[in-house]
Amino acid sequence: MSEQITPTGRVHWAGTGLSTGSGLGIVCDLASRTVLWGRTRQKAEDCLARLGHSGRAETRAFDPDALAAELVAGDIVVSMLPAAHHAALLRLCLERGAHFAASSYVSAEISALAAEAAQAGIVVLTEAGLDPGIDHLLAHRLIAQARAATGDGGASATFTSYCGSNPAEPNEFRYRFSWAPRGVLTALLTPARYVDRGAERVVDRPWEAVREHTLGGERFEVYPNRDSVPFVEQYGLPASWRLDTFVRGTIRLDGWSDAWAPVFTELREGDDERIGALARRLALRYPTTETDHDRVLLSVALDVRADDGSAWSGEYVLDVEGDEKERATPRLVSVALACGIGDILDGLTPSGLHRAAEEPEAVRRWLSFLESHGVVCEFRDPRHG
Repeated sequence: MSEQITPTGRVHWAGTGLSTGSGLGIVCDLASRTVLWGRTRQKAEDCLARLGHSGRAETRAFDPDALAAELVAGDIVVSMLPAAHHAALLRLCLERGAHFAASSYVSAEISALAAEAAQAGIVVLTEAGLDPGIDHLLAHRLIAQARAATGDGGASATFTSYCGSNPAEPNEFRYRFSWAPRGVLTALLTPARYVDRGAERVVDRPWEAVREHTLGGERFEVYPNRDSVPFVEQYGLPASWRLDTFVRGTIRLDGWSDAWAPVFTELREGDDERIGALARRLALRYPTTETDHDRVLLSVALDVRADDGSAWSGEYVLDVEGDEKERATPRLVSVALACGIGDILDGLTPSGLHRAAEEPEAVRRWLSFLESHGVVCEFRDPRHG
């Protein structure tokens, strides 16, 4: 790993879509110069106006060649474009000696390119939004707290992490689409791997593993998504812990599975064409309008029962509603990402691949940053109600 290329203080933020929230304004405060790249320059201007940041960043029409012409060693490129574009932007960063940041999950291609970046002194920050992102911070914090209380000896452990963006005012469908409905349906058709009752399990249709989940006396529904198992190593759980449960998944409003029963039937029986048509119908019937507010829920919990009789339990909960000024989801994604960008600007992040923050001091710094910008994760001790 090479020494980090010194940051110039200039940030290139590419993308003006739904995930670009008020964190962009924080970046404008932290950076010496911010350039916002939109599909057109007018789109970039409109984005700044929507966020109340007109004139605080330079605006450009996004084009890889145009970005390449302005990029110099030590700049930071922030990709808020669809994940399919991340690898091309990271390659450009490798060519120019620029750092890279995104909120999305690490793909195999990004991981391979990040290995090259480490040798070149380039930071590759990923999984630095809400989920993934804030959930990682809370998982590391809980595991550190449990280890301090029970040690690293033999123990049984239950870990759950659920996140979801739902309507603040429930409708009969228990959901509104704020991003491509086809993507939502595709996620439900992606098998999920997790640990349940001490064994790895795979469910081909995640909605068939729905369970009830209670937060603050309110009932919700949760189900696993993606592949939870690699996060056991990523979170650094002691090898001596026997995992009864380890699952990362999605949280939905109570009644969601019943409301979606006809959708599940179509997903089981339909081909690509039928599912595409279903996605279009749902988009028209249950859109998120300008008057609809979202409610983001994040619950990360850990229970450890040590063989020596000691025990520890804790849960962090984030419950945030959007308002007339901004939806909760882009706010949380972009503020967390702004924290990571600030660390790169300050030279605090070593070169190579990073997933949000992992080291205790970095986790503390990120959570303090979030609190200073109004994002407060409440700690709950199940032993005391």
